Amino acid sequence: MRWYYYVSYFFGGAFLANAVPHFVSGVSGHPFQSPFAHPPGEGLSSALVNVLWGFTNLVIGYLILARVGTFELRRWRHVIIAGVGALLMAVMLARGFGRFYGGL
Repeated sequence: MRWYYYVSYFFGGAFLANAVPHFVSGVSGHPFQSPFAHPPGEGLSSALVNVLWGFTNLVIGYLILARVGTFELRRWRHVIIAGVGALLMAVMLARGFGRFYGGL
């Protein structure tokens, strides 16, 4: 397998992890930070913007994992690389959003 497939799996996991807080906040009807707020990443975007942004991240994550290379859930190496990407993105999101919600 080519090395750049592993890089794409890493970023696919990161996009999937980024989809979760935006989509959940949007579906819940809560405003949340997004790149489209003013200032970007700090101001609040509407619930609709967050649903759309979360869904976009979900689609990108899917396209990366399902269409680049041959990602297989039964191959530990593939799952671990995508999981590490998701975990690192989740840690970055926790640190970034924790400033606003009393976290880290």
